[in-house]
Formats: sequence, C-alpha cells, structure tokens
Amino acid sequence: MRFHTLRDTMRAVSLRGESGLGSQSRLLGAVVGAAFMLFDVPAPRAQETDPEPRPAAGANTGKTQSQGAAGDPGAGAAETDAHLPAVTVETAKEPSAKPATAPPASAAAVEDDEQGPPPARKKAKSKPKKSAAAQSAPPPPPPEDYEPVADPSNGGQRATTDAPAPVRGGPSGIDGYTAARTTTATKTETLIKDIPQSLTVITRQQADDQGAKSLGQVLTYVPGVNVALGEGHRDQITIRGQQTTADFFLNGVRDDAEYYRDLYNIEAVEVLKGPAAMIFGRGGGGGVVNRTQKEANGVPIRDVTASYGSYNSKRTTIDVGDAISSTAAFRINAMYENSEGFRDYFELERFGINPTLGFKLTDQTKLLVSYEYYRDDRTVDRGVPSRNGWPLEGFDETFFGHPRDSFANYEGHTAAATLEHKFSDDVKVRNYTSYMTFDKAYQNTFASSSVSDTGDVTIGGYRDATQRDSIVNQTDVTMKIDVAPNIRHTILAGTEFTYQETKNGRNTPHFLTPDGPTSLTVTLANPTLFSPVYFNEVNRRRATDLNTQSAYVQDQLQVSRYLDIIGGIRFDRFDIDFENGLNGDVLGRVDNVWSPRAGVVFKPSEQISLYVSYSRSFLPSAGDQFNVLDVTTATLEPEEFENKEIGFKWEIMPRLMMTGAIFQLDRTNQFVADGPFAGQQVGETRTEGAELALTGYLTDRWQIAAGFGHQIAEVVEGRPADIGHEVPWVPHNTFSLWNKYQFTDMFAAGLGVVHKTDFFAALDNTVRVPGYTRLDAALYLDLNETWSAQLNVENLLNEDYFVAAHNNNNIMPGAPTSVYVTVGAKF
Repeated sequence: MRFHTLRDTMRAVSLRGESGLGSQSRLLGAVVGAAFMLFDVPAPRAQETDPEPRPAAGANTGKTQSQGAAGDPGAGAAETDAHLPAVTVETAKEPSAKPATAPPASAAAVEDDEQGPPPARKKAKSKPKKSAAAQSAPPPPPPEDYEPVADPSNGGQRATTDAPAPVRGGPSGIDGYTAARTTTATKTETLIKDIPQSLTVITRQQADDQGAKSLGQVLTYVPGVNVALGEGHRDQITIRGQQTTADFFLNGVRDDAEYYRDLYNIEAVEVLKGPAAMIFGRGGGGGVVNRTQKEANGVPIRDVTASYGSYNSKRTTIDVGDAISSTAAFRINAMYENSEGFRDYFELERFGINPTLGFKLTDQTKLLVSYEYYRDDRTVDRGVPSRNGWPLEGFDETFFGHPRDSFANYEGHTAAATLEHKFSDDVKVRNYTSYMTFDKAYQNTFASSSVSDTGDVTIGGYRDATQRDSIVNQTDVTMKIDVAPNIRHTILAGTEFTYQETKNGRNTPHFLTPDGPTSLTVTLANPTLFSPVYFNEVNRRRATDLNTQSAYVQDQLQVSRYLDIIGGIRFDRFDIDFENGLNGDVLGRVDNVWSPRAGVVFKPSEQISLYVSYSRSFLPSAGDQFNVLDVTTATLEPEEFENKEIGFKWEIMPRLMMTGAIFQLDRTNQFVADGPFAGQQVGETRTEGAELALTGYLTDRWQIAAGFGHQIAEVVEGRPADIGHEVPWVPHNTFSLWNKYQFTDMFAAGLGVVHKTDFFAALDNTVRVPGYTRLDAALYLDLNETWSAQLNVENLLNEDYFVAAHNNNNIMPGAPTSVYVTVGAKF
C-alpha cells in the first residue's frame, strides 16, 4: 500500500537523523519529493511564480513550522467560506499584490457581509521567471475569500476578529498563543471571554515552540491538569481531582480509545474544565480535552520537519496541502517516529497519516471528509516501586520486570465527514459522522509491591487485548434571533447517536515455566528479568454493546451589551449490554439522565467579563471503559458531578488576556473497586480550588503562557478508612510559565518553568510523591524564507524528580536533561 511507501520513506529520514544538517537537507528534499510523488502533487517550480513576492499568510519569524499556512483560521481567512476553497486555481489573470492601503480585516468582513464576497481573481496563463530573491518565497494564500493577516514587522500574527471557526469547529481568531473564539464550549461560535467556564487553548504555535509531540507534553503546561502515568500505555489525566481515561475528544466527538495521542495533525488543543455533559454527554466530570485537526482549506502549504535528539530520538513530519480547483482542496499530514528513551530498554515507533478533502458544494454548503491511520508500538514501562512511603531513588533508569515481554501495539482507523449548510446568515445546520475502529494489545510486567526491608520486590503482570468499533452521528442546528437592538438569542438544538461495540480479554502470567508462579520475587541488585514469562491463564473475557441517544437544547441570550445568560439541558439514554465470557452472565442496564447547565456573564466593559456558572455531569456505573458490570453494579445509580464556579476574563490589552476562576466540584455515588470483579458505590469527593492564567503578547515581540492552579481534593463521605484522605495525583499547587522573545526577525528564544508540589500515589495516602521544579528552554532560528531550525532543551538544570504515578508501586521518574534539534523547510 502507499501508506507503507510513505512510512518507509519517512523511516529512512528519521533513522538517519544523526547525520548532521547537510545530510538532513538532502533527506528533507527527498522526503518532500516522495510526498509529492506519493500524493500526485506537482512539486513547486522555480520558474513559475507571482510577478512580485509577497509574505505568506501566517508567516511567523522564529518558527519552525508555518502557522497561517497550517490552517490557522485566524491567520488565513476573512470570510466564513474561506475554510473551504473558493480558491486559487481558476484561470486567466494573476492577482495583484495586496495594496498597502487595504482596509483592516474587520472592515473587509463587514464589506463582504453587505455586498457579498469579492469576485474570484484569476491567474495568468503564462508567468515571468522568478528572480533569485523571489525563489525562496512561499506560495501566496488563495486570493478569493482569503487575505494575508500576518504582520512580519513584529514577527507575529495579527488575528482578525471576523475570521470564522473552521468547518470542524474549535478555536478561531488565533494569534500566536491566543484565540479569540471557539465552538468547543457551547457548540456555537462564541467569544472566549463570553464563555462562563474555565478554558485553556494551546495553539499550534505554542505546541511547536515548546517542542511538544504528544498530548501529554502540552498538558504539562496547563494549570489544574495533571498527567498521570497511564500504566505506561495510554493517556490518563486528572482534571480538578477527577481521573479519566475517556474524556478525550477529536473535533468535538468522543475519542475514548486507550492510547497515546500524537499532535502531528492537530491545529489546537483545548481543555474545558468542570462538568461538560450538556455539550459532550457522559463523563467529563472534571473537564474534557478536545483536539482540533488541521483542515483542507485551500491554503498552499509544503512543510517538512525532521528532528533528532537525546536517546536516539528521530522524527519526521509532512504537511502538504493546496487547492484542487475553485471548489475543492486537499491536505495530507503524515508523521514517522523511531526513538528510544532515558529508561533502560525503552523503544518507540509510531506512524500516522491523515488525508483530508474539502469541497464547496454550493455557496452555502461545505463538505469536509477525512481519514486517519495511526499506529503506535512501544515498550510498556510502569516506572519504579516505593520504599518506606516514598518513590525508590537511585533507580531512575532501571526497568522493573521483563522489558521484552512488556509492550503495547495500537492500530487505529478513523473516517469522518462534516457537512455544513447555511440556510441564511442566522440559520446553520452541521452534521458530523465518524467511524472509528481500533485494535490494541499490550502486556506488561512491573513491580507489584514496595521494596521490603531486605531489598526484595515482587514482579507481577498481565496481558490485555481490546477491539472496539464506534459510530457517532451528531447534528446541530444553530439559529440567531434578534429581538431588539443589543438583544439576541443564539439557540442551539442537536442530537447525537452512538453505537459502540467492545471486546476485551485479559490473561495473567506464569513465570519461568507454563505452570510456574504467577509472580516472582527479585532483588534490587537484579530487578530486570530475562527469564520466560507465559501469559497463559485466562483472567477475563468481556463483550460490551453500548447504545446512546441524546438530545439537547441551549439558549445564549444577550440581554444587553453588558449581560449574557446561557442555559441548556441535555437528555441521554444510555443503554449497555454486557456479556461475561467466563461465567456466561448476560447483563444490561439503561440510564436516562438529564444534564443541566446555566451561566451568567456580566461585562462592565468591553475588556472585562465576570461570570458565575453551574453545571452537572454523570458517569454510568460501568466506568470509563464500560468493562466493569456485574449483578451489583447493574443496579447502581450513575456517578454524578456537580460544579459551581465564579470567574473573570480580562483583556488587559489587545492580544493579552488574564483569566481566573474559583470552583467547588462534588462527585457523588462514587464507585470503589474492592477486587478484580466486584465493588461498591460509596462516598463523595470534593475538590475546591482556584486557577489563574495569563496568555498572549506582553509586547509585539514577547509572548507568554502562564498559569497557576490550587486545588485540594478529599473524600468527604464514604468508607470510614477513606474519609479525609486526599484524592491521588492531585498536587495542591501547580505553576507553569512559558515565554518566547523575538530578539530579531531571524532569532528568538524561549524559557519555561513547570512547578508542582507533592501528591499521593494512591487513595490510601501511604506513599507521597515529592514535588519538583523543572526548567525548559528553546532557541529558534529562521535562516531564510525556506529553512528554519529549533533547539529545545527539557530539564535544563538536570533536576532529579518523579513526574507521575499510577499507584504506590508504579511511579515514573522524570527524564534528565534532554536536547532535541528540529530542522524545518517550507517549499
């Protein structure tokens, strides 16, 4: 298949990442050529260009990757129709350069609203040859429905408040590290300062500047969010004291498979804090994480990056897109990585490819289709055990267990289509349909006890395999009704239908021989095993069918320029059938749940908004992954989450926003496992806390993303032994700061700090993980219009620390000083 051809080409680039810049230049050229041949995209020719070179939309001095060209809705669009291409490739005349006296984006948008979009400008059939200076200039953005919004003079991007959200939804009006609006929190395009809920947006530029490749890396800098170990094979986080493996979303649709998510095809990551069932359905008790994919929007882009770094880390990415015609566009993102780690025997290989097509079916109708194939193979490493109530020190690189028998293989396919139709400027319907299938198998051996006084540790393990197919269909209708001047209803009504089929099996091991012991005791002198492990004892076989039918309605009422009110309610019918393949039990449960939401936003000025909000969410008793259901849990009520919050959002100056919130989150009917197949629903936990964030431009050349979070999560009702205990994985205080300064148009530097206080590894509060402070840094160099380079250093001061835990004896040390170099090319 062509997938394998691309993967092999990218593998060749990555495996030779240590060759040096000269070799990398040749390799990058080969990668681009291979991408063009593979996807039948004509390579750019030096002899053909515009008569006058112009800056590309979204040009950002000091960056390794293009922002506007990557589909940033705030950096390449001035019209709603800009996100599907009425674009560049029509016929006859070359567009003239944008006049210096062009009106600002907002004025242009108003003019278009009144008179309709400007007529398509056409290319000349014959073109003059490029000058030497013009050869390195990237292709200009499509002239129809697009206009450049980059401001090269200050090395940043200038957002337009009138740029609409992408077809898939998500943040828009992106300018560097900030976004003006998003559809994620309300399913309607809403100014972030008018959303009565705490929200953090990590833009593509911020993720690139930090050198983040995975979801866990960007979430490290989000206040109030703590990245857990996830047993070494999946994303798992704690938001406001609530642990989750399933509250992850892609383009607003649930992505609950257990794997590590990559960022190669992601435009932005949003963290919405507090219960969000009115928008997202079950779960989301502490909040949700939504990723927005890059779109085929007709903007010409030819971006390639190659990186090499510590622990033989090698990675290549490709982002290729353009207009096919005046009504169609394509975009292809691909990634290959082959790396090791600071931990002994760790290996990682992953590959992803995501082609998308966009169609403008009529002036009012757009269609976006997408397919992604993603594979992740890695060593499953669960860290080190504890000793005397603290993580074991001095074994930061040591693998506990059998490294060759500890691995995870994930393979996923996602096909999706988004259809959007505007009946008028005030009425719009959007339908999203996706089919997701994944196959995952992992087995692991790990420390299953603390270190004894004599220096002994018990090693246990298991093998787990899961297959899941999911079909999701969402339909949203948005209507705006003007009642009087400054009084407007924005009404949302929608439905969601989901079918999910899951099969799961687990085997436990025998060590040394097929009939040997199910665990093995080792000494600290030799905790790494290479003797045989046989995963041959069946532990569980489960099959789950899940059907959900949901309907919701929401009204955002602008009472005046000073006051907004939002209210909504969602109904979910949650029908689950469960079959235990070991004992033949066939069980089922139906929950009918209402999830309300209400908020008031008071705006004493254009720059300040104050809000108060209330929201409620639920989680069925079968758990995050619906693999725990028996005669007891089949009769239990869903868990409930109730959040009360007050906060503010202050636009200190254009492109600089401060936000803050104080909240109380209660979780009731909590399910507590007593054994492998049994449990009881008891207790209530309460999280009380506050958050503060500052994001944007301090000056035209200085960007910042800073956040502070304080929270205490405790068991307030339940089993006597647990009352007063703190919820695990919740530091009392977290602080993060990332800032970047553009010294010249060619050179920039970044500096980051992550600080977390200590936290408990498990609910019994017997093992405490110490806090830490980590310093990160980066240097950026734009060599010319085509080539750029970036250096990222993580843990600059070589802090010795522990970054995450899964339980008392699976605690992950943090990596020592790590250095990564990335070279980028725009063709």
